[in-house]
Amino acid sequence: MVTVTLDKVKTIKTLNHIAESGLKVFHHEDYRIDAESEDPDAIIVRSYNMHDMEIKNNLKAVARAGAGVNNIPIDKYSEAGVVVFNTPGANANAVKEIVLTSLMASSRNIFDGIEWAKTLEGKGEEVPQLVETGKKRFVGKEIKGKKLGVIGLGSVGALVANDALNLDMDVIGFDPYISIDTAWSLSRNVERAMSIEEVFETADYITVHVPLTNETKDMFNEKAFQLMKPGVHILNFSRGGLVHEGDLEIALEAGVVGKYITDFPTDTILKMKNAVSLPHLGASTIESEENCAVMATSQVKTYLETGNIKNAVNFPNAELPYTGKQRITVFHHNVPNMVGQISAIISEKHLNIAAMINKSRGNYAYTMIDIDEKVNGDVIPGIRAAINQIEDVIRIRVI
Repeated sequence: MVTVTLDKVKTIKTLNHIAESGLKVFHHEDYRIDAESEDPDAIIVRSYNMHDMEIKNNLKAVARAGAGVNNIPIDKYSEAGVVVFNTPGANANAVKEIVLTSLMASSRNIFDGIEWAKTLEGKGEEVPQLVETGKKRFVGKEIKGKKLGVIGLGSVGALVANDALNLDMDVIGFDPYISIDTAWSLSRNVERAMSIEEVFETADYITVHVPLTNETKDMFNEKAFQLMKPGVHILNFSRGGLVHEGDLEIALEAGVVGKYITDFPTDTILKMKNAVSLPHLGASTIESEENCAVMATSQVKTYLETGNIKNAVNFPNAELPYTGKQRITVFHHNVPNMVGQISAIISEKHLNIAAMINKSRGNYAYTMIDIDEKVNGDVIPGIRAAINQIEDVIRIRVI
């Protein structure tokens, strides 16, 4: 168990280049940005691999300036009471744009055409005629009136689905875990698929927008490809591990899959026929990097100063208006009677609880309690010591 108090000056460590617009959030006398710090209060990261990093007791939060958190050992940080944030939706527009761009470019064989045109260099005055005779090799298809299947209707998937409708495509979407907010933002003209197989069977183009989990790993495999319409185009701007490479290669060779466009090239995929590899450009825009940085740093600053959690991936979101009263926050396992035990300890000190919130997420829970007045002397240390003795308490912070 770890007990921490909020020091006046907080140290923020960066593990990658973070846009200055985001770091400006910490341009305040209470913060210090130090990329070399060995014991920071918080870490801001993009793609740096954190799996082998030691967790120091002072570390309170990690924020990923992006959506995926595969580079962060979530379980390890959860057991240390370190909140891990991400920035869902901050790069959604950037990814949406590259998905739709790739959708049209692949359908019109633009990628292949560009590569072929490069081979005409040095042909001099013959180039115009060679272009006219060679262009028939790259006759494509218009996307208007075709069906786009969108698997995963989160921040990116919903934007792709809505904008594809504006391109006069028919759109079918599948997401058994769709949020209420996304459902409200999704056009009523997006057809709802009752199963992923329905998308596989009916779509001319399929784009996937789901995280890589044990459940989704290799979801595009031989069985899935056998259900698809011959010549289907598959776009993967989520994670490479969603596709079984061996099965994909066979499907491409047989023409079952007409094109595979991915943002996650591997040596194997680079050798495949009709596979188009982009160098992980999905969120690589100036605007996206700034949006992610601002969102990540703002969430960390709010958490350090108030204890409020928004967009965590390992603990529940919990927000309680901060009035400057003495605030006690407790991370603990999600077991019965934790709130009762914590409240009883505070009551034993003859203190009133002004406000309280308790939220759970899976095996973990988070409790915030505001004491009705500022407490001096050894009262708070005594409360901390007593709460620390409760089984299944992970970490305590006093703000």
